[in-house]
Amino acid sequence: MEYAVETFSLTKIFSDWWGRAKVYAVDNLDLQVRQNEVFGLLGPNGSGKTTTLKMLLGLLHPTKGKALLLGGDGADPKINSRIGFLPEESYLYRYLTARETLDFYGRLFGLPAKVRQMRIEALLDMVGLKAVANRAVGTFSKGMARRIGLAQALINDPDLLILDEPTTGLDPIGTRQIKDLMLRLAERGKTILLCSHLLADVEDVCDRIAILYGGRIQTQGRVRELLQQTNKRQITTDAISDSTVEKIKQLVAAEDAECVVSSPMDKLESFFIRIVMAAQQQAQPTSGAVSTTKIGDFLTRKEPMESILDKLVSAPVSPQASQEAPATEKVAAARAPDESLLTKLTRSAEPSPPEPVARDEAAAAQAVEAQASDQEHVRESILDRLTGRSPDRSHNKEKTDTSQAGESGDG
Repeated sequence: MEYAVETFSLTKIFSDWWGRAKVYAVDNLDLQVRQNEVFGLLGPNGSGKTTTLKMLLGLLHPTKGKALLLGGDGADPKINSRIGFLPEESYLYRYLTARETLDFYGRLFGLPAKVRQMRIEALLDMVGLKAVANRAVGTFSKGMARRIGLAQALINDPDLLILDEPTTGLDPIGTRQIKDLMLRLAERGKTILLCSHLLADVEDVCDRIAILYGGRIQTQGRVRELLQQTNKRQITTDAISDSTVEKIKQLVAAEDAECVVSSPMDKLESFFIRIVMAAQQQAQPTSGAVSTTKIGDFLTRKEPMESILDKLVSAPVSPQASQEAPATEKVAAARAPDESLLTKLTRSAEPSPPEPVARDEAAAAQAVEAQASDQEHVRESILDRLTGRSPDRSHNKEKTDTSQAGESGDG
């Protein structure tokens, strides 16, 4: 597959209410974007750039023509799962935090939990939002929203990255960071299709460009070839004396050519970045995004994720780890019931048979009964004395009364 993006007479016509052709947004577009390059799609407002991107992604149906992305249809789930897209406006859920936003998009791509977690932390660090990862996205500035938007476009490690005005609202440091990121991604085999009105950014990062006007390509080619002025020469030297400068002017004048000698100027972007980087090195506090040169490892590796996971699964276990019991076994051992303790508790719950009374306890019981009988006799003798009855009479009378009662009961 030579081209990552290829269109054939791609056309989009917007009709009026009566169905009549009203606007030719894109007119017979033939575009080729090669593998592993950064391609810039340029043009003034209304030239058809965003419409072209929407047709490539299957968000708009072309009036006629066809577009191929990564060798297939951009609306095919198998194809668009390999595409990262950053729209012109950051359409994000305001009440989700930055970390929750990336987790949401990672779930849409069906990424495993461990892979999502690793990529989220790497992307937050890469775009400089790790310090504000738990803030709601609705509280972000436009530049910070663009940063999290770029992170969501990279969460699936895409082969093709489509960026529509990626540096809008970013500060110069963020702009430089995004440009460096695009260059490094292209070096690692990614294809990037870029739309931007900031021509200086396009000039810095793009290999080839195409300029649209009225939905048609006006020119396209390599940036260096399109911008190079072959009828002029430029000489850059170290600091030289004024006498040497005069000699150079005389030599140039001898060939009837114009010569302008001046000191080169630094770009304002480079100067701005140096000042801010110096402040960061002094660890001065800030509540905004922090510039960083880091890039997620999963974006720079050339080895597929499946092979890495296979290596991790098939990795040999170290001897020290094999000697130690796994954590699950330790927990199971800690929770294993104590058989001896259960046996004791079970036995103690069963009713025990009555134990034989000890001899000493039986003797004590007999002594208590004898003592109680003696006390009863003493009490009866005292009553007899008080009533004037003899023990024998009372005893005989009780027997007579008992016998009479028995006879009367029998009768």
